[in-house]
Amino acid sequence: MRIAVIGSGYVGLVAGTCFAESGNTVTCIDIDEKKIDGLRNGVVPIFEPGLEELIKRNVRDSRLHFTTDYAEGMKDAQVAFIAVGTPPGEDGGADVKYVLAAAESIAKHMTGYTVVVDKSTVPVGTARKVEAAMAPHAKHEFDVVSNPEFLKEGAAIDDFLKPDRVVVGADTDRAARIMTELYEPFVRTGNPIFTMDVASAELTKYAANAMLATRISFMNEIANVCERVGANVDNVRKGIGSDDRIGSRFLFAGIGYGGSCFPKDVKAIIHTADKNDYDFRILKAVEDVNATQKLLMFEKIVKHFGEDLTGLRFAFWGLAFKPNTDDMREAPAIVLSKALRGAGATVIAHDPEAMDEAREHYLGDEIEYAESPMEAVQGADALVIVTEWNEFRRPDFDALKTGLKQPVIFDGRNIFPRATLEESGFTYHALGR
Repeated sequence: MRIAVIGSGYVGLVAGTCFAESGNTVTCIDIDEKKIDGLRNGVVPIFEPGLEELIKRNVRDSRLHFTTDYAEGMKDAQVAFIAVGTPPGEDGGADVKYVLAAAESIAKHMTGYTVVVDKSTVPVGTARKVEAAMAPHAKHEFDVVSNPEFLKEGAAIDDFLKPDRVVVGADTDRAARIMTELYEPFVRTGNPIFTMDVASAELTKYAANAMLATRISFMNEIANVCERVGANVDNVRKGIGSDDRIGSRFLFAGIGYGGSCFPKDVKAIIHTADKNDYDFRILKAVEDVNATQKLLMFEKIVKHFGEDLTGLRFAFWGLAFKPNTDDMREAPAIVLSKALRGAGATVIAHDPEAMDEAREHYLGDEIEYAESPMEAVQGADALVIVTEWNEFRRPDFDALKTGLKQPVIFDGRNIFPRATLEESGFTYHALGR
């Protein structure tokens, strides 16, 4: 098929590249000329394992193209994916103005019947708004479909090429058939393609992310109870995760969720519920717990060192909201570093991928940056584990102790064995154990 993808951000790039990888001819359209020029020259604006190699291969093989010109990108396109940003508005609802602008541009440049796909995470009712935005400008027939993405940052390529399910919301058999044909190469092992009404598909993505966010906040609450009663959250996690009604995923305690999806989508579904006269109490609590959890390590630091942290230096291992990405949107590192600086401390951080993002968009020169984990700890009063990158899990603890001014560790991801650290003379603060 010939496919257009509007938006060359995280979702658009992964989707466009993976569709090209399965033999389609894909053109990614973006209004950012600098980004498009970079992509044409092999410069990938995000870090995602495996993505750069796939982009270069499909560009070389003339299956993947990049342009700022809608007329070029939409020529003969049978399917057009809208994968632009839907940032939260002031009221917490998703702002779909970029989606509607893209829809209008698609309508003006279609060259025949087109399936227009909402790939961005959008509120219930957006497909109808897309139809309304397109109708005055369309000279050809079209159908609007909802096809939410379920990609995990750090594992997005595998998630797309081997999805555990595909959700398609379509109101016509014609559109549903085309979408099924497009996705069939990815589900040859038998994983399902669920076709449903558009509203249900739109809500499915929000419901999935809200459930996962709820599991995270629930386990963080359990960890906080564990500390108070002398239990170990790792043992509790194993005990409940072995129940197949619950499962073992998303049960790790930590310092809160972040990223581009969970915070935004929880807010959006709360907003949708409020607009429809329903008080979504559970998700409001999930949000409150997460906000509190991001400051939990700060509270532990204050309890250890006192409220005045003037002159103290803290080493951060990790800045991204999770490993295997450079994404710092809503990252706990932002909240924690600002709290420490507000109490008079300084912060020096190392992250394998997110330091440029931190410098350019989030923390600037508010903190210092180290080229290696061990460089960060030299002369620091304590180490704070913020992101659970694999390369942080088994350091040379003797060298770590020598580098730190004080042998104190605040482990916000529970990645270290307590017994090993305490035997080595560290003061070790973790979560729920």
